[in-house]
This record gives sequence, C-alpha cells and structure tokens, in this order.
Amino acid sequence: MTRTGRYGDLDYPTLTKGGFLLGLGLLVLGAAGELLGHAFVGQLPAWEHTLFTFAEGGGLIIGFFSVWIFGVILPLTE
Repeated sequence: MTRTGRYGDLDYPTLTKGGFLLGLGLLVLGAAGELLGHAFVGQLPAWEHTLFTFAEGGGLIIGFFSVWIFGVILPLTE
C-alpha cells in the first residue's frame, strides 16, 4: 500500500521549480517582447503592449505564489 499525503501524491519540489520557471519565462517573454518590439518596430499596437504587460505581471504573480504555495504552505500542512 502506498502512502499518500493529505493532498494526494504531489511532488512539491517539482511543482515549485516548475511554477517558478513558468513565471520566470513569462516575465522574460513579456520584457523581451516589449524591448525587442520597440527596438525593431517602434510603436507597438495597444493589444501587443497589453499582452506583454500582462505576461510580465502574470509571470511575477505565478513565480511568487508557486514558491509560497507549493514550497512552503502545502508541505507544512501535510
């Protein structure tokens, strides 16, 4: 019989690293899109500016909260 935790059989280190890297990737994608878009195209359309800005903000939120949720809170509540 396998023993599972309170939240099932979750691999917290993998989820923490994956969430952080996803957030970091979104942040880099948004920042690089803004910088390269302005460098090569000049003025970006409003929808592209909004997309890159949301990617940056979402990346910060996902990267921050995945570390706290999967790296600190859930392992402590097992």
